[in-house]
Order: sequence, then C-alpha cells, then structure tokens
Amino acid sequence: MIGFPPIEILPGLSVSRETYSKLEQFEQLVRKWTAHINLVSTNSLGAIWDRHIIDSAQLIRFLPKKAAHWADIGSGAGFPGFVIGILAQECAPGFRLTLVESDQRKATFLRTACREIGVSATILTSRIEDTDPIGADILSARALGTLSQLLGYADRHLATDGESLFLKGRNVEVEITEARLNWSFDMVCYPSMTNAEAQILRIENVSHA
Repeated sequence: MIGFPPIEILPGLSVSRETYSKLEQFEQLVRKWTAHINLVSTNSLGAIWDRHIIDSAQLIRFLPKKAAHWADIGSGAGFPGFVIGILAQECAPGFRLTLVESDQRKATFLRTACREIGVSATILTSRIEDTDPIGADILSARALGTLSQLLGYADRHLATDGESLFLKGRNVEVEITEARLNWSFDMVCYPSMTNAEAQILRIENVSHA
C-alpha cells in the first residue's frame, strides 16, 4: 500500500494526513461552537486556520525531547494547547496535556473536542491563580495577560527545570521592561512565523527579582 506524503503546514513543519484531518475537524468544531458561545471573535472567524490554528502549531517546534507534560493556561478555544495536543499525538507519544480554563462553557467545549477528535487531556475548570501547582515541563499561554502576570503563573506551575512559551504582540518590549522590575528570568525571543508584529518568548529560570 502506497502512503500519502506529509502535508506542510508551516515551513519545516509537516504533518501526516491523519493529523491534518484532525486539525481541520477542530477548525470546524470551533466554527460550530462560536455560533453559540464566544470562542473566537467574529472578526477572526474567517481566518481561524491561519490566525489561530497555524499560529498555535508553530510552538510545537520548541517541544524538548525530555518534556512529558505540557500545560496550557487560559486555554479558551484551545489555542495553543489543543492544537499542540493534536500535533503531539504524531511527534511525542506518551505526551501529557493539561488545559486550564475557568469559563465553564469553554471548558465544556474543550472536553467535547477531546472526545470527538480523540485527544487525551486533563481539563481543569478553575482560575489559574487558584489551581494547585501543576509541575509542567512546558507552560504556554496566548492572549492571556501581561508578561508580569504570566511569569507569576510560571513561577507557580512550572517544574523546577521547566520553561514557558508565551505568544506576544507588538507591545512585547514594554512588557519585558516592566516584567524585569519584579522578575528575574532567562529569555530568548523568536519571531512569529505567522505574524510579523508578534514574537514567541521562550523563558526559563523564573524567580522574583
């Protein structure tokens, strides 16, 4: 039997047709639920694939081989956490995923998506600051608060040698300057592959300044 070639979704990132199909299934599920609850803004509804799914997918490039537990906070519609969960099925067997979402309706959506698409994840319906320490190897967040706030969450929920991946927009330099007033951290910035004005912050060794 001749297999189908992988599908490139980003330069240097190709997935199997099965994984691609799951991403498409997730896209349709987000569209369906957005008609009833505010998963994504109506302005971005027509660009879910590029603006949300592919934007989230680029983070899989930073998954260390040793990482076994990825926690996504403020998961909302599943960006980036649920997308990472789909991709990890192909590239990181045994990978464990935790999604933290305080909104009950959005958490219900995430549970539905897990069941219908076949993604294994622990979904915590609680405020991030009230959630017991998770001990994650990777902590991610997208469109969730200032960098100072995110570093507080990282300090609480990361394993000792864990690292954070935060997607940030045009005000990132101001946020970094403000964050360094209260926090000490090592950071590398990477340009987003989907948004010329955005950056991915890869942060480790977080502690109070």
